Formats: sequence, structure tokens, C-alpha cells
Amino acid sequence: MSQAPVMNSVYRKRLLSHRIGIALSVAAMSVGLIVLIWILATLLFKGFGALSLDMFTQTTPAPGSEGGGLINAIVGSLMLVGLATAISTPIGIFAGIYLAEYGEENKLASITRFVTDIMLSAPSIVIGLFVYALYVANVKHFSGYAGTIALALIAVPVVVRTTDNMLRLVPNSLLEAAFALGAPRWKVATLVRLRAVKAGVVTGVLLALARISGETAPLLFTALNNQFFSADMNRPMANLPVVIYQFAMSPYDNWRDLAWGGALLVTFSVLALNILSRTLFSQKIPN
Repeated sequence: MSQAPVMNSVYRKRLLSHRIGIALSVAAMSVGLIVLIWILATLLFKGFGALSLDMFTQTTPAPGSEGGGLINAIVGSLMLVGLATAISTPIGIFAGIYLAEYGEENKLASITRFVTDIMLSAPSIVIGLFVYALYVANVKHFSGYAGTIALALIAVPVVVRTTDNMLRLVPNSLLEAAFALGAPRWKVATLVRLRAVKAGVVTGVLLALARISGETAPLLFTALNNQFFSADMNRPMANLPVVIYQFAMSPYDNWRDLAWGGALLVTFSVLALNILSRTLFSQKIPN
């Protein structure tokens, strides 16, 4: 009976600490949501006003001129991001399979995982400078190929890490059953293990796609920009992130309006990819 007051006081202290922690967490979440809603509301207010048919049919206007659109930047971004995704997806998936299958057996896998972690945290501008020094400086001109290489280098570690983590979630009982049937290791890795988490791997690819869709810094040193429409990947190529960056700082109202419209397109594209990765491709790991 003498311990009841002590227990009550300990319980009250813990309850008070719990309530304070919950209150601080809710307050922090509220601040983040308020800032996010504020940003999205401003983007919607100014971005929707800039949307028009001309934005999707005309090229970027000359300085001081009226009208114009972003069709060259939209097409350029689709080409850059699409080719970078096509390059990074098979490389990232196969590297993730290698890490999951042989990651505990040799030092090369440990080095690969270490380099992947470094690339995940590396600033994108550093990757852009690397591609500039390695490719652009040697060929003596900016190009869409250089921008593709930079974006692919950013996307590869995201796909590698996601694939590696998802494959490690596959239960050993499923793998042991496949081995018991006489399946070789490469078939177990590709036809059993990878198939079991294919939705998670696709999610990683979509997240990598969303990551590189809004990158600006590496493209400033590689693809640069192009005021005219061009589908030649060996020439400077227009793209939405760089156009938004340049137009947003310009003294022309028309350019700033187009920058808001382009920012709205990029934001909703990334938002759609994130929603798609979390809903349509959601999958439970088999037990």
C-alpha cells in the first residue's frame, strides 16, 4: 500500500512527458503542413494563371517579347528524364540484385554499397561538375547526352538502394523452397525473389524518376538550355528546371509567369509520381 503514491507520481510524470511529447510532435507537424500548404497555395494561385494552350504549343519567348510557351523545355525534359531512367533502371536493379545475393560474401559488394550511400548523399551540383569535367570539357560543348549522364548518376543509387532493401525483405522460407526444387541461384534471384517484390522495385524506379525530374544544378553544367526546339541530344537542350531557374530571376513579367506555370507542371508531375508509387504499386511481401 505504501508504494501506491510512488507509482501514482511516476505514472503522472510519465503521462505528463507523454502528453508534452505528443503536443510537440503535433505542433511540429502543424508547422510543416502550414508551410507546405502555403507553398502549394501560392504555386496554384500563380501557376494556374499562367497555364494556357500556348504554353504547350509554343517555344520559349525572346527577352522582352510577349506570349510564348514551354513546349521545347517540356519535350527536352521528357527526353532527358526518359533516357536517364532507361539507363539507370537496369543498372540499378541488377546492382541491387547483386548486393542482395552476394552482399555478405565479398568486399566488392561492401564497397559498392558504400559508394552507393555516398552518391545518395552527394549534392547534385557535384555530380554535374563531375560530368562537366569528364564529358563536356572534353567534347567542348554542352549536350543532352551530358545531362542524361548526370541525371542517370543521380537516379542509379536510388534504384540500387531500393532494390537491395526490398529483396532483403523476401522471407528465407520462399527462397529455400525454390532451392529445394532444384532452381539455380540466378533463377531464384530473378524469377522468385525479384518477382516477389516487383512492386517495391517499381516504386523505387518511380521515386528515382521523381527525384531527377526537378534537378536543376547538374543540368546547368551539362545540358544547359536552348531557346529553340531541338530533339538533337548532341546539342544544348531546353529543360523545365533550368528554364524555371532562369525565367524566375528575369525582369520580364511574361518570363516570370511562364516560370510559375513550369513550376506547377514539375510539382504536379512529381506529386503524381509519388502518389502512383504509394498506391497503384503497393504490394505486401509474401510470408
